Amino acid sequence: MSAAPEQHRRHSFSLRTRVAAATGLGALIIVAALGGLVAAAIARNNLAQLDRRLEAASTIVVPNAAVAGPFLGALGDAGAFAITIRDQTGDVESSTPTQLPPLALGAHTAYVEDTKYRTFTAASPTTRYRISIAVPYAEAQDITTDQQKQVALVGALAVAASLGLGWLFGGRAVRPLVVLTRRIANREPQLLPSASGVREADELAAAAESMLRDVADAQERTNAALATARDFAAVSAHELRTPLTAMRTDLEVLTNHRLGDDDRAEILADLARAQGRVETTLADLERLARGELSSDKDFVDLDLRDVVDVAAADARRHHPDLTITVDADSTRLRGLPAGLRLVVDNAVTNAARHGRASHVAIGLHRVDGTVRIVVDDDGSGVPEREREHVFDRFARGTHAAKTGSGLGLALVAQQAALHGGRAWFDESPLGGARLVVELRS
Repeated sequence: MSAAPEQHRRHSFSLRTRVAAATGLGALIIVAALGGLVAAAIARNNLAQLDRRLEAASTIVVPNAAVAGPFLGALGDAGAFAITIRDQTGDVESSTPTQLPPLALGAHTAYVEDTKYRTFTAASPTTRYRISIAVPYAEAQDITTDQQKQVALVGALAVAASLGLGWLFGGRAVRPLVVLTRRIANREPQLLPSASGVREADELAAAAESMLRDVADAQERTNAALATARDFAAVSAHELRTPLTAMRTDLEVLTNHRLGDDDRAEILADLARAQGRVETTLADLERLARGELSSDKDFVDLDLRDVVDVAAADARRHHPDLTITVDADSTRLRGLPAGLRLVVDNAVTNAARHGRASHVAIGLHRVDGTVRIVVDDDGSGVPEREREHVFDRFARGTHAAKTGSGLGLALVAQQAALHGGRAWFDESPLGGARLVVELRS
């Protein structure tokens, strides 16, 4: 599995090397293009110079064609040049041993027995002759080749120099990235102490710093969540251990002792109560976990009065001896329908079960840019010294019933926090407790 990354590292190159290579490649492309243009210009220039030399020679030969003609054959044929004189009909009057073919006036390239010549043909204005003068094309070609080799050498030196300069200046250009890499590896809090002057490096440093901050925040939240989960699990285990131990004790008594009908019925009732407490605790733990896992996508637009009305109607069925009144305005907000319903249900249940109230009044109004759910009862109330503590998980007030899980008010506080608000107890005009749940509107 590690062979592929190892091979990738062996074939990787530093950014400095890549900058130098890119500089050299760019220089090579430019030098090649310019070298091609220069080489073509040299070839054209040398050919033009040769044509001018031939033309200059013709200005000497043409006026003296009649005199020079008889001596052309005696010049021998060293291959250095060729002259051919023709009359108006095209017949050869005189020629060097290398005879040129009939040619039009001006400069041309011609082949004589597979040898390439550059020629210039001129006509005498006073005589009937047409004279063609030629030299081997290789004379110009050799000069051109030498000059093109010099251009190629200069180009190669320029490419080599660009590579060296690219390596030299590339090191300075990528130095901020090298510093940034080292600081990231060392987990330094400030990756670039000041602006480097390289925009990409500064932007990368800012992005890396933001990413590292996000990672650190996420790690901190994860550690906090793990600590909370461990604490929550420990407290939950402790709270569940009590009824489970009682259930085990009752089962041992039922198994090992002969009991009368009354004692047996009492122990079975205790088992039922303990089992109900375990179920209630597990259900409330599930609701707490569901609240912790809620996200923005779970929030919807709703009318909170509808939630309150439905919760009050259900509470009247579950608590027929309890008088429930509702004073609610139409209040729209963005929230968790199940969570807000849980707030009202737990508030009424706490008033009936723990406060032993006979009358509960539910109010819903907007106050100072917030939405407040106010639940008043005429029960035993909550002592002032316990009003903050009862919102803790597994906390029980002085007047709390034994069958509760100790999580009802913790669920209310959780939902209030999820909706950007808070929950607290106050004195109720009905004589019992007033639970206020404030939500962000």
